Amino acid sequence: MDQSLADRLTAWRRHLHANPELTLQEANTSLFVQEKLRELGVPFVAGVGGHGVVATIARGSSNRSVGLRADMDALPILETSGALHSSRNPGVMHACGHDGHTTSLLGAAALLSQDPNWSGTVQLVFQPAEEGGGGAKSMIADGLFERFPMERIFGYHNWPGLDAGAVAVHNGPVMAAGNRLIFTITGHGGHAALPHLTRDPMIAAAHLTLALQSIVSRNVDPLDSAVITIGIIQAGTAANQVPGEVQMRGTMRTLSDGVRDAVEAAIHRVAAGVALTCQVEIDVQIPRGNPVTLNTPAEREIAAEAVLEAGLPLRRDMLPAMTGEDFAWYLHRRPGAFVWIGNGSAAGGQELHNANYDFNDDILPAASGFLAGVAKRALRD
Repeated sequence: MDQSLADRLTAWRRHLHANPELTLQEANTSLFVQEKLRELGVPFVAGVGGHGVVATIARGSSNRSVGLRADMDALPILETSGALHSSRNPGVMHACGHDGHTTSLLGAAALLSQDPNWSGTVQLVFQPAEEGGGGAKSMIADGLFERFPMERIFGYHNWPGLDAGAVAVHNGPVMAAGNRLIFTITGHGGHAALPHLTRDPMIAAAHLTLALQSIVSRNVDPLDSAVITIGIIQAGTAANQVPGEVQMRGTMRTLSDGVRDAVEAAIHRVAAGVALTCQVEIDVQIPRGNPVTLNTPAEREIAAEAVLEAGLPLRRDMLPAMTGEDFAWYLHRRPGAFVWIGNGSAAGGQELHNANYDFNDDILPAASGFLAGVAKRALRD
């Protein structure tokens, strides 16, 4: 990649970082993508599955096709990075690097448009609403694969803690399946000085929070992986009252369908036991989110070969993460692979979803080069 394109990508990425938009609200981000695609001379269709954009680059006589995907939405986090291009939208920031992913795909569009040495069709999928908004499912429901045919699909996520520009290709699971956990504990409220006349849902919530942790340690094979985390407990309006209801919310993550089923069943069982012990009612809802992100064998090898062809460091030894990724829904419909590209050091709060995080602009050439390269490699496979 020449320096002028790298500089343009850096400017684009910093513009997106300074102007983040939440899940399902990516209207201006979508317009920015459309503007840059016009500048590159790449045709596109907007409004796919919400604010999604799909651009198409075709050349030569081949009828082969491949998809590349990037996500566009930001998170409800107040940025504290201090960067000159910090968020101008208080309480919203690109804390997961989707600004970099979007820019990388624009960079791949530029590289593919300038390169005459390939034949086929590349579909560039700019996806909204990855952060829990069902963006992948919305684009699929809007006819993504029927309207924009692709035999395979590839994508990436930046990864703090992995050397900048290095690419990890997993042989097994890449990211976990995710479920939301919603508990409504209903007791009998009353005066805090007369607890014997109440059925305290706060006590039940405390017992339930602790008891849920025994599921992973005592119901899941130690050689398997699972996570249960309660992130929200809400109750009460007065310090001298036992509230009548408690709301608890959290998440569970697993790396296999069997473990997912077993953990769900255990959560229901534990909640029923706590309810009986504390003489309260506990309503349990466990809506399923993304499935496990699992690369298909042929496509993960195509990705690895593309990494080497691009002259980038290849890692095949990385363990999966218990984070989730809705790219998994694409992999349920088409063969493909999802890789990690190193963002560099995670020190000083550079972890994903941290208020100090910032995408590393130095990896934009590597990321764009990988995306363009894996598309060309898949088309000639």
